[in-house]
This record gives sequence, C-alpha cells and structure tokens, in this order.
Amino acid sequence: MSFGDSDPSQFRGGVAPASRPATAPVNQVTFERRELDRILRLYGRKVADGEWRDYAIDFLKDRAVFSVFRRASEYPIYRIEKNPKLARRQGAYSVISATGQIMRRGHELDRVLRVLDPSLSVVAV
Repeated sequence: MSFGDSDPSQFRGGVAPASRPATAPVNQVTFERRELDRILRLYGRKVADGEWRDYAIDFLKDRAVFSVFRRASEYPIYRIEKNPKLARRQGAYSVISATGQIMRRGHELDRVLRVLDPSLSVVAV
C-alpha cells in the first residue's frame, strides 16, 4: 500500500466498531424490520420482473424514505415514505411518484404498497 491508502479493516481511532450503539439515533425515523422486509419483498419481485433496478434508503429527522430507481443515475420513480407525525391524520405511510403526486396514503403499509403491486390484492370468493 502507498502513502494515503489505508486498510478498511484497520481501526483508526474514534469509537471502536464493537462499541457502537445498535439502535438508530433518537432524532431519526427508521423503518422497522417488518416494514423493511415487506418493502424489500416487493422490490425483489419488481427487480425480477425487470421494472426496477436500484434503491436508496434515507433516514431523516422527520421521516424515513425508501426510493426506487429504474436506473441508478435517475431520479426515483417512487418514494415509499414513513412519517410518524401524520400517523393520526392521513396515516404514516405514503407512496409518492416521480412527479411528487401522492399515489396512496394510509395507516397500514401493506394497503399502501398495493398501489405498486395490484396483483397481490385479496379476492373474495
């Protein structure tokens, strides 16, 4: 290795990796494991169908955002947002299109995600 290069596994000061907290900071909104699992299952199906190609997850102070891309260099075609401040009003979850239009908003993630995957809707017999 030359000067300026470093081994990524080398400890370089600050907080040791083993002592970092396992939880998110108090001032960030995150997706819970169940929510993220549901979103990633939908994402996997859409990737297998060739519709989606990349994603990004952002944890902000007021909301968590899962952005979906058709190509890595584009704007997101959909954003799945969790905003706890809206939980009592319109619902914490929303799907927003690339144009900024709110496609669906609600209290339950599964129902909100149906706008992106209508083939999974329940059929009453």
